Amino acid sequence: MPRGWETQRDDVQDSIVNRFGGGSGSQGFTLLELLIVVALIGILAAIAVAQFGVYRRRGFDASASADLRNAAVAEEALFATGANYVNCRNANCGQRLPGFRRSKNVTIRMRRAGTSFTGTATHPSGSGKVWAYDSSAGGFQ
Repeated sequence: MPRGWETQRDDVQDSIVNRFGGGSGSQGFTLLELLIVVALIGILAAIAVAQFGVYRRRGFDASASADLRNAAVAEEALFATGANYVNCRNANCGQRLPGFRRSKNVTIRMRRAGTSFTGTATHPSGSGKVWAYDSSAGGFQ
């Protein structure tokens, strides 16, 4: 390394050591430096909190979608055993559909239509999306 580099490196190391209190004459951080760090942490926290809300809504939507898919599978299982499709709503679906268990706060409704059925599901804490399932049209709509 050229001789000038060593001098600059030593100066930087001395500056860092002095800044963190390891050397004599340590002065610590200036108020401006501390304010900049606090502002950056605040900005990052604001972004994280906003994203957390989006992720929560997506999770609630996924819960409603999964419940509707599970109810559709239970309807098909019931039909495969020789029974007819059933009409049900919310907690009633857990009693009428074999093996189905509704997630907390999911609103679900299944309607039979002869040799097919339809269903809808939503979650009050989700994005407001209403999931729809139609067995005659091939599934989710």
